[in-house]
Amino acid sequence: MFTGEYQHLIDSKNRLFVPAAFRKKAGRKFVITCGLEQCLFMYTPGEWKRITSRFTNIPFTKSDARKFLRIFLSGAVESFLDVQGRVLLPQNLASYAHLAKNAMLIGVGSRIEIWNRNEWIRYRKDAREKYVQIAEKLVDFGI
Repeated sequence: MFTGEYQHLIDSKNRLFVPAAFRKKAGRKFVITCGLEQCLFMYTPGEWKRITSRFTNIPFTKSDARKFLRIFLSGAVESFLDVQGRVLLPQNLASYAHLAKNAMLIGVGSRIEIWNRNEWIRYRKDAREKYVQIAEKLVDFGI
């Protein structure tokens, strides 16, 4: 499970350092694709296979399903960490997520999200204000 929040710089060649905590759990290979709310989703190969296997049940006759699958799958790329622990972000994905220099890597359970730092700060502020209400609707801690 990926957890935590890390700030890193994207270098001039669009390489992003992946924190050791994430590398230890994931290995050297990832699949990166367009996420939601203008971030990128980064999956291990096993998780990517699990997620995409569920897409066989999405009806391609539905317009929204086609749109989602086209964006999610056409943007997907396999990426490998280099010896320094960096991953190369393709320009089309960096553009989608408005990534330039300052990035945030967020552990979100089964995936890592890559955010433009300023966008993440704005999103996190809004989400924190609604955190209690959201938790009451979605989470049963069993306490």
